[in-house]
Amino acid sequence: MHTSNTADPLWDMDQLSAYLKVPKRTLYRWRTQHYGPRGIRVGRYVRYPQSEVIDWVRQMEQAEDK
Repeated sequence: MHTSNTADPLWDMDQLSAYLKVPKRTLYRWRTQHYGPRGIRVGRYVRYPQSEVIDWVRQMEQAEDK
């Protein structure tokens, strides 16, 4: 997991969808299947720490290289 002393931006579904270039519907399905980057609840909203998303993408890249 990535850690730093600076505040980690939180992405909403629109930002995550744009970054990963996948439909929001897919992100919601992944969430119910416990797949994809780790999201956290902020009240009734789901947010994704930027560092978690980037770490998850790197893990997917490494898995492809094996």
